[in-house]
Amino acid sequence: MAINFQHLRTFHAVAVEGSVSRAARRLNVAQPTLSQQLKALEERHGVSLFEGRKPPMSLSASGRELFALSQKLFSVSGQIEDLLGEVSSLDGSSALRIAADSPPYAAKVVHAFHEAFPDVQIKVRIGNARDAIGLLKEAQVDVSIASDPPIDPSFFYEPLFADNIVLGLPQDHPLASQASLPIEVVRNELVLQREATSRTRIASEVLMTQAGVEPQSIIEMHTREAVREAIALGIGIGFFYSAECPPDRRLAYRPIEGVRPDGELNGFMVCLADRRRTTLIRAAMSIANSLRASSPCPLPVVRAQP
Repeated sequence: MAINFQHLRTFHAVAVEGSVSRAARRLNVAQPTLSQQLKALEERHGVSLFEGRKPPMSLSASGRELFALSQKLFSVSGQIEDLLGEVSSLDGSSALRIAADSPPYAAKVVHAFHEAFPDVQIKVRIGNARDAIGLLKEAQVDVSIASDPPIDPSFFYEPLFADNIVLGLPQDHPLASQASLPIEVVRNELVLQREATSRTRIASEVLMTQAGVEPQSIIEMHTREAVREAIALGIGIGFFYSAECPPDRRLAYRPIEGVRPDGELNGFMVCLADRRRTTLIRAAMSIANSLRASSPCPLPVVRAQP
């Protein structure tokens, strides 16, 4: 009995995502349609591929065997797309959707990609690292630029940058005359912090906890732009990564003593592993590779690829 390739792709996506709804977003298909296709596959071949339908969905014994084969199949399918993609071009009908937690690196990627492929449409969404990865998982973007993303076998990672945290102060602050600052200076300062899920905030809190220091007081502000403006007004000081410090005569940025020089934040361009060989994604990853030289710190070691 001939296999329905579309039904098999549906099974594979559900097996990877562990959820029909997430698989539907990934494939850009309505959830009821995906459920019907999965049911049709099981009924056509008289087999139960999942233990239940409640996420996270677990594979049955037959499902595990089929998934092992579908992984090989779609890997080869990706290689075929890779081969055929060599003779295709990226034109005005193509669109690259990017999510990023680092506006400076998003801008660098957009600039380099537009220079290389001027006809391709580009759309960028900015948020924190969790947002960027969430949008990728939901297939709402093609690639994400994310700091220290979670290791996930459904992702492919291309190292993009490494960076260190610094302190931002008003230009006329007494400490601004120093070349670097010990973390202990926060004891006497009001610190402007990002939201709780921000990588910058998490890293700064780790630094302060390790040093056993607490700020005099804290004001939480949601964006780095708001923190910069508050510092410029003399409200307090704040933490940034060095790539997020545009020239501003009102502010001074100083490295923190004792922070390791090889980068404490690792940034990657991430895509769905089963799309990594498509022409569009390969083009985006080639841009990430070309931008490595602009990293403020030595690049992170390449993670094991799925």
